[in-house]
Amino acid sequence: MPLSEGTEVKPATDRPAWKALQAHYETIHGLHLRELFAGDAERGDRLHVEALGLYLDYSKNRITSETLQLLLQLAEESGLRTRMEAMFRGEKINITENRSVLHVALRAPRGASIVVDGVDVVPQVHAVLDKMEQLSKRIRGGDWKGHTGKLIRNVINIGIGGSDLGPVMAYEALRHYSQRDMSFRFVSNVDGTDFAEAVRDLEPAETLFIVSSKTFTTLETMTNAHTAREWSLAGLGGDEKSIAAHFVAVSTNAKEVAKFGIDTANMFEFWDWVGGRYSMDSAIGLSTMIAIGAENFRAMLDGFHQMDEHFRQTPWERNLPVLLGLLTVWYTDFFGAQSTAILPYEQYLKRFPAYLQQLTMESNGKHVTLNGAHVASLTSPVYWGEPGTNGQHSFYQLLHQGTCMIPCDFIAFGQPLNALGRHHDILLANVMAQTQALAFGKTAEEVQAEGTPAWLVPHRVFEGNRPSNTILAERLTPETLGKLIALYEHSVFTQGVVWNIDSFDQWGVELGKVLAQRIVPEMESKEEPKLSHDSSTNNLIRRCRMLKGA
Repeated sequence: MPLSEGTEVKPATDRPAWKALQAHYETIHGLHLRELFAGDAERGDRLHVEALGLYLDYSKNRITSETLQLLLQLAEESGLRTRMEAMFRGEKINITENRSVLHVALRAPRGASIVVDGVDVVPQVHAVLDKMEQLSKRIRGGDWKGHTGKLIRNVINIGIGGSDLGPVMAYEALRHYSQRDMSFRFVSNVDGTDFAEAVRDLEPAETLFIVSSKTFTTLETMTNAHTAREWSLAGLGGDEKSIAAHFVAVSTNAKEVAKFGIDTANMFEFWDWVGGRYSMDSAIGLSTMIAIGAENFRAMLDGFHQMDEHFRQTPWERNLPVLLGLLTVWYTDFFGAQSTAILPYEQYLKRFPAYLQQLTMESNGKHVTLNGAHVASLTSPVYWGEPGTNGQHSFYQLLHQGTCMIPCDFIAFGQPLNALGRHHDILLANVMAQTQALAFGKTAEEVQAEGTPAWLVPHRVFEGNRPSNTILAERLTPETLGKLIALYEHSVFTQGVVWNIDSFDQWGVELGKVLAQRIVPEMESKEEPKLSHDSSTNNLIRRCRMLKGA
Protein backbone atom coordinates (compact mmCIF):
# COMPACT_ATOMS: atom_id res chain seq x y z
CA MET A 1 0.00 0.00 0.00
CA PRO A 2 1.25 3.55 -0.60
CA LEU A 3 2.44 5.76 2.20
CA SER A 4 -0.25 7.71 4.00
CA GLU A 5 -1.28 10.86 2.17
CA GLY A 6 0.68 13.85 3.41
CA THR A 7 3.48 11.70 4.88
CA GLU A 8 6.79 13.42 4.24
CA VAL A 9 9.67 11.10 3.42
CA LYS A 10 12.84 13.13 3.36
CA PRO A 11 15.72 11.66 1.32
CA ALA A 12 18.54 10.40 3.53
CA THR A 13 20.92 12.82 1.86
CA ASP A 14 18.78 15.82 2.91
CA ARG A 15 19.06 15.10 6.61
CA PRO A 16 21.26 17.49 8.63
CA ALA A 17 23.33 14.63 10.05
CA TRP A 18 24.01 13.26 6.55
CA LYS A 19 25.23 16.64 5.35
CA ALA A 20 27.34 17.00 8.49
CA LEU A 21 28.82 13.55 7.85
CA GLN A 22 29.74 14.57 4.31
CA ALA A 23 31.63 17.60 5.62
CA HIS A 24 33.15 15.52 8.41
CA TYR A 25 34.31 12.86 5.93
CA GLU A 26 36.24 15.49 4.00
CA THR A 27 38.18 16.42 7.14
CA ILE A 28 39.02 12.92 8.40
CA HIS A 29 39.13 10.51 5.47
CA GLY A 30 42.87 11.06 5.16
CA LEU A 31 43.51 10.12 8.79
CA HIS A 32 45.29 6.80 9.22
CA LEU A 33 44.36 4.31 11.93
CA ARG A 34 47.98 4.58 13.06
CA GLU A 35 47.35 8.24 13.87
CA LEU A 36 44.03 7.54 15.55
CA PHE A 37 45.56 4.95 17.86
CA ALA A 38 48.72 6.98 18.48
CA GLY A 39 46.62 9.96 19.53
CA ASP A 40 44.43 7.95 21.89
CA ALA A 41 46.14 5.37 24.06
CA GLU A 42 42.77 4.11 25.33
CA ARG A 43 41.02 3.83 21.97
CA GLY A 44 40.88 0.04 22.10
CA ASP A 45 39.41 0.21 25.60
CA ARG A 46 36.80 2.80 24.67
CA LEU A 47 35.52 1.62 21.32
CA HIS A 48 34.02 -1.69 22.25
CA VAL A 49 30.62 -2.93 23.39
CA GLU A 50 29.91 -6.06 25.38
CA ALA A 51 26.39 -7.46 25.64
CA LEU A 52 24.68 -10.85 25.77
CA GLY A 53 28.02 -12.64 25.82
CA LEU A 54 29.17 -10.95 22.59
CA TYR A 55 32.16 -8.61 22.56
CA LEU A 56 32.35 -6.15 19.66
CA ASP A 57 35.67 -4.37 19.15
CA TYR A 58 35.03 -1.58 16.64
CA SER A 59 38.13 0.47 17.47
CA LYS A 60 39.82 -0.47 14.17
CA ASN A 61 37.31 1.60 12.20
CA ARG A 62 38.09 4.89 10.49
CA ILE A 63 36.00 6.92 12.87
CA THR A 64 36.41 9.50 15.61
CA SER A 65 34.12 10.38 18.51
CA GLU A 66 32.56 12.99 16.25
CA THR A 67 31.89 10.40 13.53
CA LEU A 68 30.11 8.21 16.00
CA GLN A 69 27.97 11.04 17.34
CA LEU A 70 26.96 12.09 13.84
CA LEU A 71 26.06 8.52 12.91
CA LEU A 72 23.94 8.21 16.03
CA GLN A 73 22.29 11.52 15.16
CA LEU A 74 21.59 10.15 11.68
CA ALA A 75 19.82 7.16 13.25
CA GLU A 76 17.61 9.52 15.24
CA GLU A 77 16.85 11.76 12.27
CA SER A 78 16.00 8.67 10.19
CA GLY A 79 13.30 7.67 12.67
CA LEU A 80 14.96 4.41 13.66
CA ARG A 81 13.15 4.26 17.01
CA THR A 82 9.74 4.85 15.40
CA ARG A 83 10.29 2.28 12.65
CA MET A 84 11.65 -0.29 15.09
CA GLU A 85 8.66 0.03 17.42
CA ALA A 86 6.31 -0.18 14.45
CA MET A 87 7.92 -3.48 13.46
CA PHE A 88 7.65 -4.93 16.96
CA ARG A 89 4.01 -3.82 17.18
CA GLY A 90 3.15 -5.71 14.01
CA GLU A 91 2.42 -2.69 11.84
CA LYS A 92 2.57 -3.30 8.10
CA ILE A 93 5.96 -1.75 7.45
CA ASN A 94 6.45 -3.86 4.31
CA ILE A 95 4.47 -1.29 2.38
CA THR A 96 4.71 -2.73 -1.14
CA GLU A 97 3.10 -6.00 -0.02
CA ASN A 98 0.99 -4.50 2.81
CA ARG A 99 2.46 -6.96 5.31
CA SER A 100 3.67 -6.94 8.87
CA VAL A 101 7.32 -7.87 9.45
CA LEU A 102 7.34 -10.13 12.45
CA HIS A 103 10.25 -12.53 12.45
CA VAL A 104 10.63 -11.31 16.05
CA ALA A 105 7.34 -13.12 16.83
CA LEU A 106 8.91 -16.44 15.83
CA ARG A 107 11.09 -16.32 18.94
CA ALA A 108 8.80 -14.47 21.31
CA PRO A 109 8.41 -16.43 24.56
CA ARG A 110 5.24 -18.31 25.32
CA GLY A 111 2.80 -15.89 26.94
CA ALA A 112 4.00 -12.82 25.05
CA SER A 113 1.49 -11.01 22.84
CA ILE A 114 1.99 -9.61 19.34
CA VAL A 115 -1.19 -8.74 17.43
CA VAL A 116 -1.58 -8.77 13.64
CA ASP A 117 -4.97 -7.80 12.17
CA GLY A 118 -6.57 -8.26 15.56
CA VAL A 119 -5.08 -11.73 16.15
CA ASP A 120 -2.40 -12.56 18.71
CA VAL A 121 0.08 -14.57 16.63
CA VAL A 122 2.33 -15.81 19.47
CA PRO A 123 0.02 -18.72 20.43
CA GLN A 124 0.01 -19.77 16.74
CA VAL A 125 3.80 -19.71 16.67
CA HIS A 126 4.09 -21.91 19.75
CA ALA A 127 1.43 -24.31 18.49
CA VAL A 128 3.60 -24.93 15.40
CA LEU A 129 6.76 -25.21 17.52
CA ASP A 130 5.05 -27.79 19.72
CA LYS A 131 3.94 -29.75 16.66
CA MET A 132 7.50 -29.60 15.28
CA GLU A 133 8.82 -30.89 18.59
CA GLN A 134 6.43 -33.85 18.55
CA LEU A 135 7.55 -34.86 15.06
CA SER A 136 11.20 -34.28 15.90
CA LYS A 137 11.02 -36.55 18.94
CA ARG A 138 9.27 -39.29 16.97
CA ILE A 139 11.94 -39.28 14.27
CA ARG A 140 14.93 -38.91 16.59
CA GLY A 141 13.56 -41.55 18.97
CA GLY A 142 12.78 -44.07 16.24
CA ASP A 143 9.00 -44.01 16.68
CA TRP A 144 8.44 -42.71 13.14
CA LYS A 145 8.95 -45.64 10.79
CA GLY A 146 9.26 -45.64 7.06
CA HIS A 147 6.82 -47.49 4.80
CA THR A 148 8.66 -50.80 5.21
CA GLY A 149 9.09 -50.43 8.95
CA LYS A 150 12.69 -49.25 8.82
CA LEU A 151 13.92 -46.34 10.93
CA ILE A 152 14.43 -42.96 9.28
CA ARG A 153 18.17 -42.42 9.03
CA ASN A 154 18.28 -39.68 6.41
CA VAL A 155 16.47 -36.34 6.27
CA ILE A 156 16.56 -34.25 3.09
CA ASN A 157 15.25 -30.69 3.10
CA ILE A 158 13.96 -29.53 -0.30
CA GLY A 159 13.60 -25.76 -0.61
CA ILE A 160 15.24 -22.74 -2.17
CA GLY A 161 16.30 -19.28 -1.04
CA GLY A 162 15.32 -18.75 2.58
CA SER A 163 13.83 -22.25 2.69
CA ASP A 164 17.31 -23.66 2.07
CA LEU A 165 20.01 -21.18 3.07
CA GLY A 166 18.82 -20.84 6.66
CA PRO A 167 18.38 -24.57 7.36
CA VAL A 168 21.65 -25.61 5.72
CA MET A 169 23.59 -22.84 7.47
CA ALA A 170 22.08 -23.74 10.85
CA TYR A 171 22.75 -27.44 10.37
CA GLU A 172 26.39 -26.84 9.47
CA ALA A 173 26.79 -24.31 12.29
CA LEU A 174 25.30 -26.66 14.88
CA ARG A 175 26.50 -29.98 13.47
CA HIS A 176 28.46 -30.48 16.71
CA TYR A 177 25.08 -30.79 18.49
CA SER A 178 23.38 -32.95 15.87
CA GLN A 179 22.24 -36.55 16.14
CA ARG A 180 25.18 -38.32 14.55
CA ASP A 181 23.46 -41.59 13.65
CA MET A 182 21.38 -39.62 11.13
CA SER A 183 22.40 -37.78 7.97
CA PHE A 184 20.98 -34.44 6.89
CA ARG A 185 21.15 -33.16 3.34
CA PHE A 186 19.74 -30.20 1.46
CA VAL A 187 18.52 -29.88 -2.12
CA SER A 188 17.82 -26.47 -3.60
CA ASN A 189 19.23 -26.14 -7.11
CA VAL A 190 16.96 -27.17 -9.97
CA ASP A 191 20.13 -28.51 -11.59
CA GLY A 192 19.51 -32.26 -11.42
CA THR A 193 23.01 -32.85 -10.11
CA ASP A 194 22.02 -31.38 -6.76
CA PHE A 195 19.33 -34.02 -6.21
CA ALA A 196 21.30 -36.87 -7.79
CA GLU A 197 24.29 -36.36 -5.51
CA ALA A 198 22.11 -35.89 -2.41
CA VAL A 199 20.47 -39.32 -2.74
CA ARG A 200 23.21 -41.30 -4.49
CA ASP A 201 24.15 -43.43 -1.46
CA LEU A 202 20.80 -43.44 0.37
CA GLU A 203 18.03 -46.00 0.81
CA PRO A 204 14.50 -44.74 0.05
CA ALA A 205 13.14 -46.89 2.87
CA GLU A 206 15.25 -44.91 5.38
CA THR A 207 14.80 -41.41 3.90
CA LEU A 208 12.39 -38.64 4.87
CA PHE A 209 11.91 -35.55 2.69
CA ILE A 210 10.84 -32.16 4.03
CA VAL A 211 9.33 -30.12 1.19
CA SER A 212 9.47 -26.44 2.12
CA SER A 213 7.35 -24.18 -0.06
CA LYS A 214 4.74 -21.76 1.25
CA THR A 215 2.57 -22.03 -1.88
CA PHE A 216 3.69 -25.55 -2.84
CA THR A 217 4.07 -24.21 -6.38
CA THR A 218 7.64 -22.82 -6.43
CA LEU A 219 9.11 -24.11 -9.70
CA GLU A 220 12.54 -25.21 -8.48
CA THR A 221 11.31 -26.69 -5.19
CA MET A 222 8.40 -28.58 -6.69
CA THR A 223 10.50 -29.88 -9.58
CA ASN A 224 12.90 -31.35 -7.02
CA ALA A 225 10.00 -32.55 -4.85
CA HIS A 226 8.40 -34.48 -7.71
CA THR A 227 11.77 -36.00 -8.61
CA ALA A 228 12.13 -37.04 -4.95
CA ARG A 229 8.65 -38.54 -5.09
CA GLU A 230 9.56 -40.60 -8.17
CA TRP A 231 12.84 -41.72 -6.57
CA SER A 232 11.08 -42.71 -3.37
CA LEU A 233 8.30 -44.61 -5.15
CA ALA A 234 10.82 -46.43 -7.35
CA GLY A 235 12.59 -47.71 -4.25
CA LEU A 236 9.40 -48.62 -2.40
CA GLY A 237 7.63 -50.72 -4.97
CA GLY A 238 5.54 -47.91 -6.42
CA ASP A 239 3.07 -47.93 -3.54
CA GLU A 240 1.46 -44.45 -3.46
CA LYS A 241 0.62 -44.93 0.22
CA SER A 242 4.34 -44.84 1.00
CA ILE A 243 4.52 -41.11 0.29
CA ALA A 244 2.85 -40.25 3.59
CA ALA A 245 5.57 -42.10 5.50
CA HIS A 246 8.46 -40.45 3.67
CA PHE A 247 7.33 -36.86 3.06
CA VAL A 248 6.26 -33.96 5.26
CA ALA A 249 5.55 -30.40 4.18
CA VAL A 250 6.24 -26.88 5.37
CA SER A 251 3.51 -24.98 3.54
CA THR A 252 0.17 -23.22 3.75
CA ASN A 253 -1.41 -24.88 0.70
CA ALA A 254 -3.21 -27.89 2.17
CA LYS A 255 -4.89 -28.74 -1.13
CA GLU A 256 -1.62 -29.11 -3.06
CA VAL A 257 0.08 -30.86 -0.14
CA ALA A 258 -2.69 -33.48 -0.02
CA LYS A 259 -2.64 -33.82 -3.80
CA PHE A 260 1.09 -34.63 -3.59
CA GLY A 261 0.25 -37.48 -1.19
CA ILE A 262 1.41 -35.91 2.08
CA ASP A 263 -0.83 -36.27 5.12
CA THR A 264 -1.90 -32.72 5.99
CA ALA A 265 -1.49 -33.66 9.65
CA ASN A 266 2.20 -33.51 8.80
CA MET A 267 2.00 -30.06 7.21
CA PHE A 268 3.65 -27.28 9.18
CA GLU A 269 2.39 -23.74 8.79
CA PHE A 270 4.15 -20.42 8.52
CA TRP A 271 2.83 -16.96 7.77
CA ASP A 272 2.99 -14.15 5.22
CA TRP A 273 4.38 -11.80 7.87
CA VAL A 274 7.63 -13.79 7.75
CA GLY A 275 9.92 -13.21 4.77
CA GLY A 276 11.78 -16.26 3.50
CA ARG A 277 15.19 -14.94 4.49
CA TYR A 278 13.91 -14.35 8.03
CA SER A 279 12.19 -17.72 8.41
CA MET A 280 14.83 -20.21 9.59
CA ASP A 281 13.46 -20.06 13.15
CA SER A 282 9.94 -20.93 11.92
CA ALA A 283 8.73 -24.30 10.61
CA ILE A 284 11.32 -23.80 7.86
CA GLY A 285 13.77 -24.86 10.59
CA LEU A 286 12.12 -28.28 10.97
CA SER A 287 15.22 -30.06 9.65
CA THR A 288 17.31 -28.07 12.14
CA MET A 289 15.11 -29.17 15.04
CA ILE A 290 15.27 -32.82 13.95
CA ALA A 291 19.05 -32.56 13.71
CA ILE A 292 19.81 -30.85 17.02
CA GLY A 293 16.70 -31.63 19.08
CA ALA A 294 13.93 -29.42 20.41
CA GLU A 295 15.84 -28.28 23.50
CA ASN A 296 18.74 -26.93 21.45
CA PHE A 297 16.35 -25.41 18.91
CA ARG A 298 14.53 -23.54 21.67
CA ALA A 299 17.88 -22.38 23.06
CA MET A 300 18.62 -20.91 19.63
CA LEU A 301 15.25 -19.15 19.67
CA ASP A 302 16.10 -17.73 23.09
CA GLY A 303 19.33 -16.32 21.65
CA PHE A 304 17.34 -14.65 18.89
CA HIS A 305 14.93 -13.18 21.43
CA GLN A 306 17.71 -11.86 23.67
CA MET A 307 19.16 -9.94 20.72
CA ASP A 308 15.70 -8.68 19.77
CA GLU A 309 15.29 -7.20 23.23
CA HIS A 310 18.81 -5.78 23.22
CA PHE A 311 18.06 -4.04 19.91
CA ARG A 312 14.77 -2.75 21.21
CA GLN A 313 15.87 -1.49 24.61
CA THR A 314 19.55 -0.54 24.48
CA PRO A 315 20.68 3.06 23.80
CA TRP A 316 22.09 3.43 20.31
CA GLU A 317 25.67 4.06 21.47
CA ARG A 318 25.77 0.61 23.14
CA ASN A 319 23.47 -1.17 20.70
CA LEU A 320 25.31 -3.90 18.79
CA PRO A 321 23.09 -4.08 15.66
CA VAL A 322 22.75 -0.30 15.44
CA LEU A 323 26.51 0.23 15.59
CA LEU A 324 27.17 -2.41 12.92
CA GLY A 325 24.44 -0.99 10.70
CA LEU A 326 25.62 2.61 10.99
CA LEU A 327 29.22 1.63 10.28
CA THR A 328 28.03 -0.09 7.11
CA VAL A 329 26.27 3.12 6.05
CA TRP A 330 29.43 5.11 6.83
CA TYR A 331 31.63 3.00 4.58
CA THR A 332 29.07 2.40 1.84
CA ASP A 333 27.94 5.97 1.34
CA PHE A 334 30.89 8.09 2.37
CA PHE A 335 33.90 5.93 1.45
CA GLY A 336 32.15 4.26 -1.49
CA ALA A 337 32.89 0.73 -0.24
CA GLN A 338 30.94 -1.70 -2.37
CA SER A 339 31.48 -4.93 -0.46
CA THR A 340 31.83 -6.26 3.08
CA ALA A 341 33.71 -9.42 4.00
CA ILE A 342 32.33 -11.76 6.67
CA LEU A 343 35.18 -13.84 8.05
CA PRO A 344 34.20 -16.46 10.64
CA TYR A 345 37.17 -18.12 12.31
CA GLU A 346 35.06 -21.17 13.07
CA GLN A 347 34.74 -23.98 10.54
CA TYR A 348 31.18 -24.75 11.62
CA LEU A 349 30.18 -21.27 10.36
CA LYS A 350 31.37 -22.01 6.83
CA ARG A 351 27.91 -21.27 5.37
CA PHE A 352 27.29 -18.16 7.46
CA PRO A 353 28.62 -15.73 4.80
CA ALA A 354 26.36 -17.33 2.16
CA TYR A 355 23.39 -17.02 4.50
CA LEU A 356 24.17 -13.34 5.08
CA GLN A 357 24.34 -12.74 1.33
CA GLN A 358 20.61 -13.32 1.01
CA LEU A 359 19.75 -11.63 4.29
CA THR A 360 21.57 -8.43 3.40
CA MET A 361 21.41 -8.13 -0.37
CA GLU A 362 17.84 -9.31 -0.87
CA SER A 363 16.77 -6.97 1.92
CA ASN A 364 18.65 -3.81 0.97
CA GLY A 365 19.50 -4.25 -2.68
CA LYS A 366 16.91 -1.60 -3.57
CA HIS A 367 16.99 1.39 -5.92
CA VAL A 368 13.90 3.30 -4.77
CA THR A 369 12.80 4.78 -1.46
CA LEU A 370 9.58 4.03 0.40
CA ASN A 371 7.73 6.65 -1.63
CA GLY A 372 9.04 5.34 -4.96
CA ALA A 373 11.72 7.98 -5.59
CA HIS A 374 15.13 6.88 -6.82
CA VAL A 375 17.57 6.62 -3.94
CA ALA A 376 20.15 9.38 -3.81
CA SER A 377 22.80 7.20 -2.17
CA LEU A 378 24.33 3.76 -2.48
CA THR A 379 22.43 1.01 -0.68
CA SER A 380 23.53 -2.53 0.20
CA PRO A 381 27.14 -3.52 -0.33
CA VAL A 382 27.95 -7.02 -1.58
CA TYR A 383 28.46 -9.43 1.33
CA TRP A 384 30.84 -12.32 0.90
CA GLY A 385 33.43 -14.35 2.75
CA GLU A 386 34.91 -17.68 3.75
CA PRO A 387 36.10 -19.19 7.02
CA GLY A 388 39.53 -18.30 8.34
CA THR A 389 42.27 -19.34 7.99
CA ASN A 390 41.44 -20.63 4.49
CA GLY A 391 40.78 -17.15 3.13
CA GLN A 392 44.18 -15.94 4.27
CA HIS A 393 45.74 -18.06 1.54
CA SER A 394 43.48 -16.73 -1.19
CA PHE A 395 41.56 -13.43 -1.18
CA TYR A 396 43.28 -11.76 1.81
CA GLN A 397 45.85 -10.53 -0.68
CA LEU A 398 43.14 -8.22 -2.02
CA LEU A 399 42.06 -7.18 1.47
CA HIS A 400 45.59 -6.13 2.40
CA GLN A 401 47.10 -4.75 -0.80
CA GLY A 402 44.26 -4.33 -3.27
CA THR A 403 43.08 -0.99 -4.58
CA CYS A 404 39.59 -1.19 -3.05
CA MET A 405 38.74 -0.81 0.61
CA ILE A 406 36.70 -3.73 1.95
CA PRO A 407 35.46 -3.47 5.55
CA CYS A 408 35.65 -6.82 7.34
CA ASP A 409 33.78 -8.49 10.18
CA PHE A 410 35.88 -11.11 12.00
CA ILE A 411 33.92 -13.60 14.12
CA ALA A 412 35.70 -15.85 16.63
CA PHE A 413 35.19 -17.88 19.78
CA GLY A 414 37.35 -18.17 22.87
CA GLN A 415 36.75 -21.89 23.28
CA PRO A 416 36.78 -24.53 20.53
CA LEU A 417 34.13 -27.19 20.10
CA ASN A 418 36.86 -29.64 19.10
CA ALA A 419 40.00 -29.09 21.19
CA LEU A 420 43.02 -30.45 19.34
CA GLY A 421 46.44 -29.45 20.64
CA ARG A 422 47.56 -25.99 19.53
CA HIS A 423 44.94 -25.57 16.82
CA HIS A 424 42.68 -23.06 18.54
CA ASP A 425 45.46 -20.82 19.85
CA ILE A 426 46.89 -20.64 16.33
CA LEU A 427 43.42 -19.87 14.95
CA LEU A 428 42.80 -17.03 17.40
CA ALA A 429 46.29 -15.64 16.91
CA ASN A 430 45.48 -15.31 13.23
CA VAL A 431 42.29 -13.37 13.96
CA MET A 432 44.18 -10.78 15.99
CA ALA A 433 47.13 -10.68 13.60
CA GLN A 434 44.91 -10.10 10.57
CA THR A 435 42.95 -7.23 12.11
CA GLN A 436 46.21 -5.68 13.29
CA ALA A 437 47.82 -6.01 9.88
CA LEU A 438 44.76 -4.59 8.11
CA ALA A 439 44.65 -1.60 10.44
CA PHE A 440 48.31 -0.64 10.75
CA GLY A 441 50.01 -2.22 7.76
CA LYS A 442 53.75 -1.95 7.22
CA THR A 443 55.49 1.20 6.09
CA ALA A 444 58.26 1.50 3.50
CA GLU A 445 60.63 2.47 6.32
CA GLU A 446 59.81 -0.70 8.23
CA VAL A 447 60.32 -2.80 5.10
CA GLN A 448 63.66 -1.09 4.37
CA ALA A 449 64.80 -1.66 7.95
CA GLU A 450 64.50 -5.39 7.33
CA GLY A 451 67.17 -5.13 4.66
CA THR A 452 64.79 -5.45 1.73
CA PRO A 453 66.31 -4.40 -1.63
CA ALA A 454 65.03 -1.02 -2.77
CA TRP A 455 63.36 -2.40 -5.89
CA LEU A 456 61.34 -4.86 -3.77
CA VAL A 457 60.22 -2.38 -1.10
CA PRO A 458 57.02 -1.15 -2.85
CA HIS A 459 55.82 -4.74 -3.28
CA ARG A 460 56.16 -5.45 0.42
CA VAL A 461 54.52 -2.31 1.76
CA PHE A 462 51.13 -2.69 3.41
CA GLU A 463 49.19 0.58 3.41
CA GLY A 464 46.98 -0.49 6.30
CA ASN A 465 44.05 1.76 7.23
CA ARG A 466 41.70 -1.09 6.27
CA PRO A 467 38.76 -1.13 8.72
CA SER A 468 37.44 -4.15 10.59
CA ASN A 469 35.17 -5.22 13.41
CA THR A 470 35.94 -8.17 15.65
CA ILE A 471 33.07 -10.09 17.27
CA LEU A 472 34.10 -12.49 20.03
CA ALA A 473 32.00 -14.97 22.01
CA GLU A 474 32.90 -17.72 24.44
CA ARG A 475 31.70 -20.70 22.42
CA LEU A 476 29.51 -21.49 19.43
CA THR A 477 26.27 -22.77 20.93
CA PRO A 478 22.68 -22.80 19.60
CA GLU A 479 21.97 -19.75 21.78
CA THR A 480 25.01 -17.90 20.45
CA LEU A 481 24.07 -18.69 16.85
CA GLY A 482 20.63 -17.18 17.44
CA LYS A 483 22.23 -14.01 18.80
CA LEU A 484 24.58 -13.71 15.82
CA ILE A 485 21.83 -14.13 13.24
CA ALA A 486 19.56 -11.61 14.96
CA LEU A 487 22.52 -9.23 15.27
CA TYR A 488 22.80 -9.09 11.48
CA GLU A 489 19.03 -9.06 10.94
CA HIS A 490 18.70 -5.88 12.98
CA SER A 491 21.85 -4.38 11.47
CA VAL A 492 20.18 -4.81 8.05
CA PHE A 493 17.02 -3.19 9.42
CA THR A 494 19.03 -0.22 10.71
CA GLN A 495 20.66 0.29 7.32
CA GLY A 496 17.32 0.11 5.53
CA VAL A 497 15.76 2.70 7.82
CA VAL A 498 18.63 5.12 7.19
CA TRP A 499 18.38 4.58 3.43
CA ASN A 500 14.58 4.93 3.66
CA ILE A 501 13.92 1.74 1.68
CA ASP A 502 11.66 -1.27 2.12
CA SER A 503 13.98 -4.00 3.43
CA PHE A 504 11.27 -6.65 3.38
CA ASP A 505 10.05 -7.02 -0.19
CA GLN A 506 12.04 -8.72 -2.97
CA TRP A 507 10.56 -7.75 -6.29
CA GLY A 508 13.97 -8.07 -7.87
CA VAL A 509 13.70 -11.86 -7.84
CA GLU A 510 10.40 -11.91 -9.76
CA LEU A 511 11.15 -10.85 -13.32
CA GLY A 512 13.63 -13.60 -14.12
CA LYS A 513 11.28 -16.22 -12.66
CA VAL A 514 8.40 -15.00 -14.83
CA LEU A 515 10.53 -15.01 -17.98
CA ALA A 516 11.84 -18.50 -17.16
CA GLN A 517 8.27 -19.82 -17.05
CA ARG A 518 7.86 -18.52 -20.59
CA ILE A 519 11.10 -20.06 -21.84
CA VAL A 520 10.64 -23.52 -20.26
CA PRO A 521 7.97 -24.69 -22.76
CA GLU A 522 10.09 -23.32 -25.60
CA MET A 523 13.00 -25.45 -24.41
CA GLU A 524 10.79 -28.53 -24.00
CA SER A 525 8.85 -28.20 -27.27
CA LYS A 526 9.28 -31.11 -29.69
CA GLU A 527 8.64 -28.74 -32.58
CA GLU A 528 10.79 -25.72 -33.35
CA PRO A 529 9.16 -22.99 -31.24
CA LYS A 530 8.22 -19.59 -32.59
CA LEU A 531 10.44 -17.24 -30.59
CA SER A 532 9.68 -13.60 -29.89
CA HIS A 533 12.42 -12.59 -27.44
CA ASP A 534 15.32 -10.30 -28.24
CA SER A 535 17.81 -11.62 -30.81
CA SER A 536 20.34 -12.68 -28.16
CA THR A 537 17.83 -14.70 -26.13
CA ASN A 538 16.33 -16.24 -29.29
CA ASN A 539 19.76 -17.37 -30.43
CA LEU A 540 20.65 -18.75 -27.01
CA ILE A 541 17.42 -20.79 -26.89
CA ARG A 542 18.13 -22.21 -30.36
CA ARG A 543 21.72 -23.01 -29.39
CA CYS A 544 20.67 -24.76 -26.15
CA ARG A 545 18.04 -26.79 -28.01
CA MET A 546 20.68 -27.82 -30.52
CA LEU A 547 23.16 -28.78 -27.76
CA LYS A 548 20.60 -31.01 -26.08
CA GLY A 549 19.74 -32.61 -29.40
CA ALA A 550 16.28 -31.17 -29.85
